[in-house]
Amino acid sequence: MTKIHVEVIGQGQPLVMLHGWAMHSGVWRGFAEKLAQHWQVICLDLPGHGHSEVVTPFSLENIGDALLQAIPVQHFILLGWSLGATVAMSMAERHPERVQKLIVLAGNPHFVQADDWPGVKSEVLDAFIELLKTDVQQTLIRFLALQVNGLSHGKALLQSLKLALQACPPPQIATLQAGLDILKNSDLRQFIQENHLPVSLILGDKDTLIPLATSQALQRLNPNIGLHVLEGAGHAPFLSHPQQLQDAINTML
Repeated sequence: MTKIHVEVIGQGQPLVMLHGWAMHSGVWRGFAEKLAQHWQVICLDLPGHGHSEVVTPFSLENIGDALLQAIPVQHFILLGWSLGATVAMSMAERHPERVQKLIVLAGNPHFVQADDWPGVKSEVLDAFIELLKTDVQQTLIRFLALQVNGLSHGKALLQSLKLALQACPPPQIATLQAGLDILKNSDLRQFIQENHLPVSLILGDKDTLIPLATSQALQRLNPNIGLHVLEGAGHAPFLSHPQQLQDAINTML
């Protein structure tokens, strides 16, 4: 059994939180403590990230299985951010009996742009994949910078993300590479279209990784999806707009 790092704070209905690519659960500890005033917040490090052991291969199925075994409650609300949102959608698709509600935070079931779908341009991810081969640290810094690009207080947010990232050793290159491959190749749109679980989407209107048009595309797939757009927020609203994000989550739940 893969050792997964788990932190539990607060009391109430369980809310499981999954972080994004290259990060660890400490990235939103301050925000999780705010949520813990109302919920039992369960933060996990993805396999190979933070203090969690690696799974091989680093696939959505293996990631989800390792996390589900580590979650200390049977039923829970599931919130995933960025890569964590992709993992969360896959977990809800494969094990809907355990997920009571799904919150997709700055996530996209088809992360890469296609002719009929908004997303990140494929060459952007390809550039990160190529840079990883020669300079891991520069790759991580560029990815963090992309998350706060165009925000009025982007420099301060970038510093917060850097400090959070440095709190744990970075994942192995193979894990980082596999995570980018998941973002590049996963397509969970059919799950969104056919899903009967309550799903809510939270996006920032300044997010450079998840275009705002994603919200309309998702609601065309499934009109039952809830939507909340955070004005002025980028890809990491738990840092830039914590109160607005907390209010949105409380309203959805």
